Amino acid sequence: MPPFVAFAGVLGGLAVVRWAYKTALRINEELEEMRLSRVAEAAHMGNIQTLKRDPVTGAYRPG
Repeated sequence: MPPFVAFAGVLGGLAVVRWAYKTALRINEELEEMRLSRVAEAAHMGNIQTLKRDPVTGAYRPG
């Protein structure tokens, strides 16, 4: 009986890991779609600020 319980535990653990992996992939895909839509919306409205380098200090500042 103990080998069966261990085997069932391993299968259950693999199922949980597979579920967590698929969920993480789905969440990352949704977050990437949201990020891309925000970038596209900002580009459409012209709200993307570019950085220009200050020749004196060498620092990048919104320009």
